[in-house]
Amino acid sequence: MRIVLAAIAALSTTPALAQDLVFTLVNDSSQAIVEMYVSPVGDDEWGENILTVDAVESGVSGDVTIADGLDVCEYDLNFVTDSGFEATETQDLCAIDTFTVTD
Repeated sequence: MRIVLAAIAALSTTPALAQDLVFTLVNDSSQAIVEMYVSPVGDDEWGENILTVDAVESGVSGDVTIADGLDVCEYDLNFVTDSGFEATETQDLCAIDTFTVTD
């Protein structure tokens, strides 16, 4: 009987579907953000700049969508400013609605 129940349970489960991660990026720093890269924690490469605008100016906010098809929450975020300064932060993107960049 256990084998039958296990088979029924296996047939009734569906794989988790990865969902897009959406959050509001707030630039509360004194510099414009000109590039933003994201990668799951542990990845060795950043990939492409995900900003769809030339720059996120100081005092500006906007929605960021990460639609990479992965089922992970922990990401490394890398920001590059117009002066060339870089900052990297690890964040659980499933647990936030807003991410604020400050000086």
